[in-house]
Amino acid sequence: MVRAMTKATWAVTAIMAVAVAQLACVEGLGVNWGNQASQNLHPRNIVQMLQDNNITKIKLFDADAWVVKHFAGTGIEVMLGIPNLHLASLADRYNHAKAWVKANLTRHIHQGGVDIKYVAVGNEPFLSAYNGSNLQTIFPALWNIQKAINEVGLGNKIKATIPQNADVYDSGTKGPSAGDFRADIRVTMKQIVQFLRDNNAPFVVNIYPFLSLSLNPDFPIEFAFFSGGAQPVQDGSITYNNVLDANLDTLVSALKKAGCGSVPIIVGEIGWPTDGDKYASVELAKKFYDGFFNKIATTKGTPLYKNYIEYYLFGLTDENLKSIAPGDFERHWGIFRYDGQPKFAVDFLGRNTNKMPVAAKNVKYLEKKWCVYVSNGETTDELSANMDYACTNGDCTALKYSSPCSKLSNSSKVSYAFNMFFQMMYQDVESCDFGGLAKIVTKNATVGNCLFPIALDIDWAWSVAADVRFTVVVVLLVLLLLLEL
Repeated sequence: MVRAMTKATWAVTAIMAVAVAQLACVEGLGVNWGNQASQNLHPRNIVQMLQDNNITKIKLFDADAWVVKHFAGTGIEVMLGIPNLHLASLADRYNHAKAWVKANLTRHIHQGGVDIKYVAVGNEPFLSAYNGSNLQTIFPALWNIQKAINEVGLGNKIKATIPQNADVYDSGTKGPSAGDFRADIRVTMKQIVQFLRDNNAPFVVNIYPFLSLSLNPDFPIEFAFFSGGAQPVQDGSITYNNVLDANLDTLVSALKKAGCGSVPIIVGEIGWPTDGDKYASVELAKKFYDGFFNKIATTKGTPLYKNYIEYYLFGLTDENLKSIAPGDFERHWGIFRYDGQPKFAVDFLGRNTNKMPVAAKNVKYLEKKWCVYVSNGETTDELSANMDYACTNGDCTALKYSSPCSKLSNSSKVSYAFNMFFQMMYQDVESCDFGGLAKIVTKNATVGNCLFPIALDIDWAWSVAADVRFTVVVVLLVLLLLLEL
């Protein structure tokens, strides 16, 4: 009887351990939702998707009040964002920071309100593309925002931080233990991390194993994944089997050198695109996420950082208006398509159930109409010019590399380009002309696995109101500047 009880106890203990590990994974899992798309899902669809898929946190890239209010009473934790274009104003005048906090935080904080935990001040401000333009403003802006949060009595609940690109630190040709902040920004980075330490705020870093692979022809492919097939990297007595652990421990070493080893770490962006690059595909994205979720379900951290790490996936849905300067893949980071339909099976709990995520429900589309190419005796130059126009003003990033759409015939590729432009123009009849080379059809134009999408029937009140709100914010900031000059 004693032996039987002992086995039962062990069985219960094992079950509870698994449950706790899975629960910890769920509690620490978040997702980024960007809205750089011709049409966006309604926030109520986003709430439903997160709740149905056990994702409990969301990171936004702005603080639009109309969007944010939809997360009230949902149990979803929110990280608000402040775009880089506001840094100078917030750094220059403390009153601007106070006004921002009043407009974007305090209005949401009440019983049954929005659970706001972090404010992301700027986003990757030290990227080389910014040519150092944020170097003098990012720290004062962070300081002023946290001070304003403290002043309204929310300092213990809401922390300001800065999502950084992983290029703010490196280890040269050595291992993670040699990690330090870049020499050109080291002074400012030390100010920032010491401020985070003193305010019990986290260091948020965006890490992309995909980019390590895509941008470096000599990068070992398997080191970007978690399947154990990579040649290990040795750093003293520590062995690294994947780039994520090595990258995070490089940051840990940099924080320790700055006297801030106690600062908690959050991975603000991590993911894998499904199109737009030779390494971007549904198959590789699934491979990455399967290994990633199995890894974080263990809650073991890294060799140098044993604490649990919060992760925010990038991203929730595709964004067909994102800049493709870094690469065509920028428009294909979503685990879900533009309309909230999942692209591949994935288990956010790391249980290897291989089930499709729950899709967005009650999504409204425009009419079932497509714009397709019809030959009309045109010259090659005329056809090329019209396709270039459609691709420049629409989105043809899915027609390259090895995606299903890249295998279309030449005429079908033209139809794809014409239809994307047509749908992004909300099926405006005049957008399906192309000098008499296109027509509108009601038969589904999808070819094989290459989806010819239909535009979302968006809430125009949301779309128009968002434009109006942005204009009002800009005007108010200008007025504040003029009044204080």
